[in-house]
Amino acid sequence: MLNEDELIEGCRKGNRASQKALYERYCRKMLVVCLRYSKTTAEAEDTLQEGFVKVFNGIKEFRQESKLETWITRIMVNTALNVQRRKLYLLPMVDVEEINLPDTELSVSGIHFSQLLEMIQTLPHGCQIVFNLFAIEGFSHKEIAEKLGISEGTSKSQFARAKSLMQAKLIKESTYYERYGEAKI
Repeated sequence: MLNEDELIEGCRKGNRASQKALYERYCRKMLVVCLRYSKTTAEAEDTLQEGFVKVFNGIKEFRQESKLETWITRIMVNTALNVQRRKLYLLPMVDVEEINLPDTELSVSGIHFSQLLEMIQTLPHGCQIVFNLFAIEGFSHKEIAEKLGISEGTSKSQFARAKSLMQAKLIKESTYYERYGEAKI
């Protein structure tokens, strides 16, 4: 098994075995990243492939100032955003003042990761993208607004709507868990 430096060097030289090893090492983790921004597995797989093409084309410029996995993750997020940005202009955006949110706190005990991922995938596109960027990737609303070409208020409203929808889904799932003693699969 190649270490990270050997893997990078092999990919920089265009070595197919190194490229395959890099892909196999990171494809599952990166598919999860892509799934968070996609509505279907097929869409996520397309994004994953597009992202790895960018990884292999750009690895010569990788300065190794961060871990390889971090660099690849950033490429996957940006690729997923580019895919979704093409769709985003078709979606209605609501300003933050138009949304009423319940003040509830939730525990997600009993909820499996796959269920959370499925819940995220069912969010409307704009909400899904902003939720991922803010809650999972850690971008500020200002950064999200710049990345997506929307206002900061729209980013905040999309996150608020996503949060509200996720809370409702989690409450529904938690109620089921409390009633039947196991999470739905």
